[in-house]
Amino acid sequence: MNKLELEKIKQKALEDHIPIIMDDTLEVIAKYLKELKPKRILEIGTAVGYSAICFSKYLGKNGIIDTIERDLERVQEAKENIKKVGVEEKINIYEGDAVEILPTLNEKYDVVFIDAAKGKYPFFLKESIRMIKPNGIIFADNILYKGYVMSDYNKHKQRTAVRNLREYIKEVTQNPNIQTEILEVGDGLAISKIK
Repeated sequence: MNKLELEKIKQKALEDHIPIIMDDTLEVIAKYLKELKPKRILEIGTAVGYSAICFSKYLGKNGIIDTIERDLERVQEAKENIKKVGVEEKINIYEGDAVEILPTLNEKYDVVFIDAAKGKYPFFLKESIRMIKPNGIIFADNILYKGYVMSDYNKHKQRTAVRNLREYIKEVTQNPNIQTEILEVGDGLAISKIK
């Protein structure tokens, strides 16, 4: 993996204000991935491919990452970035809306990383649970959403996102088949182990 290219991708994303995984969040997930050596990872929300590229170095032998992105401009940039770093044989991009694509997937995944439209998190969770292997892990990034989720925040613009993130947290913390911890790294990270 070309580390210099990866650093350039990260810098460009930050300059262009494209939301990418924060360093401390990546550090936490990397610890799990190192241990798991997953064969298959599903990522919901590719952006410019930065997190998928970072995750790819922890894949088990012949491992694959399936990642979904609906913004065609970002898909193009992600493809170029993945190629620059030299991991195109490990990452498969689905172009389109995750809400439409997820129900058509029938793979089984060791790890799912959710980092897309906040208002759709409960739907992404339902689909992730359907496809995750026993003992798999679902990571949900930005789960605390600038602190709004745990406050009495109720402004109209973000109301749906906040309500749906709260619903996601309720589901992963109350479902007896899921063991969840929520960390205050980055913008909040929910780590859910499926029993």
